[in-house]
Amino acid sequence: MADLDIQLTTAPLNPLALIAFVTVPQAGGIDLFIGTTRAETHPTLGQLQHLDYAAYHEMAVKELTKLVQHAREKWSTTKVALHHRLGPVPIGEASIIIAVSCPHRADAFAACRYLIDSLKETVPIWKKEVYARSARWQAEVK
Repeated sequence: MADLDIQLTTAPLNPLALIAFVTVPQAGGIDLFIGTTRAETHPTLGQLQHLDYAAYHEMAVKELTKLVQHAREKWSTTKVALHHRLGPVPIGEASIIIAVSCPHRADAFAACRYLIDSLKETVPIWKKEVYARSARWQAEVK
């Protein structure tokens, strides 16, 4: 679809590219969500080194497409871009970027919030938290 850009990639994510994709004259509101790897220290595992993402690629893209279709039914989105990084993501870098444009800002905010919250609940993407002393797999949930 020309109004949808879904990517799972090992390359660093570029928010300006997503903003450019969703920017159209019909959109009065653009909402952008950037999820980054934050620095943290676990009491027994030590300092977080990076996150390492894995996905069931075909199913993840299919589920992301379904989520976008549902968002379109509920809010008047004009364009949606959703990029999720796979593989290691260092501290401070983006793991996910979602950009949504709509004629009105309230719809853009709502659709973007729905997409990030729903993705974390239903899409087969997993993250391994790699700490100084160990690592652990986590489902992509809130």
